[in-house]
Amino acid sequence: MTRVALVTGAARGIGAATVRALAAEGWSVVAVDACVDDPALPYSLGTAAELEAVAAETGARSTVADVRDLDALAAAVADAEAWGGLDAAIACAGVIAGGVHQPDLPVERERAVVEVNLVGVLNLARVAIPALLRRPQPRGGRFLAVASSGAGHGLPLLAAYCAAKAGVVGLVRALGAELAGTGVTANAVSPGSSDTAMLAESARLYGLPSVDEFAAHQAVRRVLAPEEVAATIAFLASAAGAAITGADIPVDGGFGS
Repeated sequence: MTRVALVTGAARGIGAATVRALAAEGWSVVAVDACVDDPALPYSLGTAAELEAVAAETGARSTVADVRDLDALAAAVADAEAWGGLDAAIACAGVIAGGVHQPDLPVERERAVVEVNLVGVLNLARVAIPALLRRPQPRGGRFLAVASSGAGHGLPLLAAYCAAKAGVVGLVRALGAELAGTGVTANAVSPGSSDTAMLAESARLYGLPSVDEFAAHQAVRRVLAPEEVAATIAFLASAAGAAITGADIPVDGGFGS
């Protein structure tokens, strides 16, 4: 039976690495990204060309959809189900903004961070979990979301980001309880500093010369590769991850150690 996954934020970074990891393990993947910049955010987001490149490399189906658009996400889920059913929904879409104290962050930037990073995950759960449950028993559905090491640590000048990611962790813990006995699990993965466009923006917000400056805050003393985070996501999506639910798995290189 073909295993089908839907991955948001798939044009680049951890999302793109997750599409590659799943495809390498034989999954059919619907790769979803908004593919447009957000006027509320001061850096460039993933592009249609990047999404198409990921799809061409992996055989995934590319779908343009903003995670804030519930109808667009529902259509992407329907596309995944057209392959025979949905087995994994993986929320990798995320943005970052900050660099100032919380009261000084423009409201539109704060809203973008919360709506993409938290509401976008809620939206995916709303449309994907019913599809996961439509698989016949015995089923092995997976709902997975990328949170952040910032969900459990107070990162200065990133209050909205930390709040949204903490919300993601709370969501998967609740979903793990709600889905008890269904064969569907819900988990989060919390990366540390990973070599992505978001980390480059974080360096800019902190006035750092490069992302390598973040390495000192991780016990491994290096910035992580997106593929390292994707490997854990792929494990949780696999049959081997069936015993884990309602958990937040740190893939953070020993952040804070």
